[in-house]
Amino acid sequence: MTDTADHLDRIDRRILAALARDARLSMAALAEKVGLSKTPVQTRVKRLEGEGYILGYHAALNPERLGLAQVAFVQVTLGSTASEALEAFNRAVRDVPEIEACHMIAGGFDYLIKVRTRDMAAYRRTLGDTIAALPHVAQTSTFMVMESVKDSAPTAALRG
Repeated sequence: MTDTADHLDRIDRRILAALARDARLSMAALAEKVGLSKTPVQTRVKRLEGEGYILGYHAALNPERLGLAQVAFVQVTLGSTASEALEAFNRAVRDVPEIEACHMIAGGFDYLIKVRTRDMAAYRRTLGDTIAALPHVAQTSTFMVMESVKDSAPTAALRG
């Protein structure tokens, strides 16, 4: 399996960029966008899926319409960073529906998590009842989002 985007040619990049913008494109429409016929595009898409460049297809939901407009980023510091503690925290985070993303960080804290809730009161309950109770959590620091300026799928590697 290929590890980096360096092995993608111009057509592969165009296919990925088009699917990132609209995963519902038919193979015929995708072929037209990238300048190939349908069969070679289908072959390339299957290869890109098989090589792990395409992880899946999904609908982009509007969180505000779903009543989940409150976004917070939370710095989490663990009391221990031994492998067992990290693994326990990682497992527990995966089971919290309010946690939209979680990243281990090299720096002054251990994890940065993105939390999405209905409102400030719901966030406060999630912080106190769930996040603070995750394994090995020693400290948290919250940053409330006032406005999302950009929130999109990664496409920088597709240029070129």
